[in-house]
Amino acid sequence: MLRTYGLALGHSFTVKGRGRPAFKSRKKVLPSLGYTTRGFCIRERRLVLPKGVTIPVVWSRDLPSDPTSVRVYQDSLGHWYASFVVRRDTEPAPDADPDSGLGIDWGVSTTATATDSAYDLPSLGHRKRCAAELAKAQRKMARRHNGKRGPQTGGYVRARRAAATLHKKATRQTRHDSRVWAKRVVDHHDLIAVEDFKPTFLAKSTMARKAADAAVGAAKQELIERGRRAGRRVVLVRPWYTTMTCSSCFARAKQRLELSERTFRCTACGFTAGRDWNAARVILAVAERGHTSVDDVRHVRPSSGLVVCAV
Repeated sequence: MLRTYGLALGHSFTVKGRGRPAFKSRKKVLPSLGYTTRGFCIRERRLVLPKGVTIPVVWSRDLPSDPTSVRVYQDSLGHWYASFVVRRDTEPAPDADPDSGLGIDWGVSTTATATDSAYDLPSLGHRKRCAAELAKAQRKMARRHNGKRGPQTGGYVRARRAAATLHKKATRQTRHDSRVWAKRVVDHHDLIAVEDFKPTFLAKSTMARKAADAAVGAAKQELIERGRRAGRRVVLVRPWYTTMTCSSCFARAKQRLELSERTFRCTACGFTAGRDWNAARVILAVAERGHTSVDDVRHVRPSSGLVVCAV
């Protein structure tokens, strides 16, 4: 005889990150298909999918070897793309000075501030330049929406497509700038100290539009991936107290700097520098000592009042 035993809990409890399942609409998920080697083939420069579906492809470049898998997906503009996974020989990165290091601090007005100003990544504001045109397209969308669920008119679909085109253009321009900058940084530095900054909280702040224009997350991911592929030493430094710490004597300020204060002044040694540049120097100094946080570096305050950095 089989019996089922249950345990009754007298008090309800919750687990962080767990809850009731939420409904996910299929309309918000763009279609995507994945096939392995036995599910597709390339015949006469055409992509052949199961059930004899033959698709003409506009090739951006020739494949270096036979693909092992493919992912067919659709973007917000309705364009279809095929992404192939192939094997290829890696190109060695140019030799860099073993003692060359670069510290990078992320921001909004300037996307990346480096210890060497020649490698700063300014925020070019691609979304800001098309803001007026984008607002016009979005107003047109609002006028042509019939206020009901279900299929919309052709005018609304065209207006939505125009707005998506502007978003896509700004995104591609920002991605191109990040890739060019990341390649230049990786080619000339052996040690890259990167602030492990997570910009997700900015999406709910008053700087959401500027943060989206700067695209800190995309630039950070591109730099880390390129650095690791090139065999560089990439160190992620936690952002805690990097702005409040002096890069000259490693003394920590007692009060947090406001966002309006763009100049760092050390009360212990009198060092004065730009806020972001000082933070970049702190990040590089922490990475050179083999740590990942400013807290790992002990701050000794002797009787003379001077601050000594100890490891």
